[in-house]
Amino acid sequence: MMEIICCNESYTYNAYHIMKAFYPAGNMVARVDEKASNYVEAVLPNGSRLAISREKELTKKELDRALYRKLKEITGRSLAWGVLTGVRPTKIAMKKLEEGMDKGAFVQWFQKENLASEEKTILAWEIANREKELLDRLDYENGYSLYVGIPFCPSVCSYCSFSSGALFDWKDSVEAYLDALCKELAYIGKVSVEKKLNTIYIGGGTPTTLTAGQLKRLLDCIDTYFSREHLLEYTVEAGRPDSITPEKLQVIAEHGISRISINPQTMQQKTLDLIGRKHTVSQIRDAYHTARSLGFDNINMDLIAGLPGETLADMEDTLSQIKELEPDSLTVHSLAIKRAAKMGRSDEKPSVGPDTKEMVDEARRVAKEMGLLPYYLYRQKNIAGNFENVGYAKVDKAGIYNILIMEEKQSIIAAGAGASTKIVLKNPVPVQGSKKKKETNLIRLENVKAIDAYIQRIDEMIERKGEWLWH
Repeated sequence: MMEIICCNESYTYNAYHIMKAFYPAGNMVARVDEKASNYVEAVLPNGSRLAISREKELTKKELDRALYRKLKEITGRSLAWGVLTGVRPTKIAMKKLEEGMDKGAFVQWFQKENLASEEKTILAWEIANREKELLDRLDYENGYSLYVGIPFCPSVCSYCSFSSGALFDWKDSVEAYLDALCKELAYIGKVSVEKKLNTIYIGGGTPTTLTAGQLKRLLDCIDTYFSREHLLEYTVEAGRPDSITPEKLQVIAEHGISRISINPQTMQQKTLDLIGRKHTVSQIRDAYHTARSLGFDNINMDLIAGLPGETLADMEDTLSQIKELEPDSLTVHSLAIKRAAKMGRSDEKPSVGPDTKEMVDEARRVAKEMGLLPYYLYRQKNIAGNFENVGYAKVDKAGIYNILIMEEKQSIIAAGAGASTKIVLKNPVPVQGSKKKKETNLIRLENVKAIDAYIQRIDEMIERKGEWLWH
């Protein structure tokens, strides 16, 4: 167990996550000792002692850089994103772009400020520019997006930490869940009638675990309460190929959904079996071709780099098969294991493979060959190799909702168990409980995660939204 001792509570978060990035497999805790003679101190796995003295006064950012440089010297490693611990590096680039900074000045500033690699710095800048071009089409003040969560899956993948449950365990509750969900959607639609709905995203879980009839009921409900006058994008995550049928895809097509996602994660059968995805590679291809035959012209596919047991050769084979299918967009995730996931709670937890960087690089190369450009990016805690998740798309097929969820410039109203609403306020309000009288213009409202609790407490979920929605 590595113990990190900080002299100030405000240092513990960054110190912990920077050290965790250098020692991803290490167990560590951070605590505060206000009488400590050092800003940060710790005993490392090799027995050496790390300390940053308080003799010289340092800002938090200077402390981050000092800690990073010491760890880089000790380990002989560097991190692609330097001292950045946040999930939204492109948000920094977007802010500088909107302030009028040009590429040359940004690259120089970002690298100096965060010790990030030139490659990642340029990637952040390029993505921010593509995001801005898409977001300029939106009305931030009067527009909003809608997220609808379906918390059921055919089976729960071992790496997954989302608020979802195996359909078999909840099959008797699906209709009651839809009753509650449609009640919440009806309320949102009625109070948002004066607003402009720009994007709809139905995710989960796996929305296509619903039967064709249940899926129709949900989509009919959305059609009843929401106008498409200002709608730019409508996405349904078809997700797991073992949940997709021609009948369900037909229902989705008949409701005019413009974008779907069919997510293999890998095209290696041995890995699919290992991680609990109870479907075959053939089912992935069949679902994809069925969707194309029904006229879907904007299909995304998700892959994960760093899955247990996979090598660079496996990723190369997966990418070769994906290239043959020619999806319109490709989202490449680096494996991130959270405590809520099965892998995070057991001996299954994998170490970062030596090929993860090469996998990510190969995915970028193949995406470029397919004519797909990077258009959004985010990072996660505990992400394999301290890398990132990147969405690649054809010029006119980028997922607007994906950008909005990262940039937090427009309100996203979310319905369903575990769904998180983000309301962007025109004027900032005080942060509740802040001793430093901080203000924020982003209000988060979380629905309860448990499916049965959501059903039972739906009126409470609606009341929570009523306190903030469009005030």
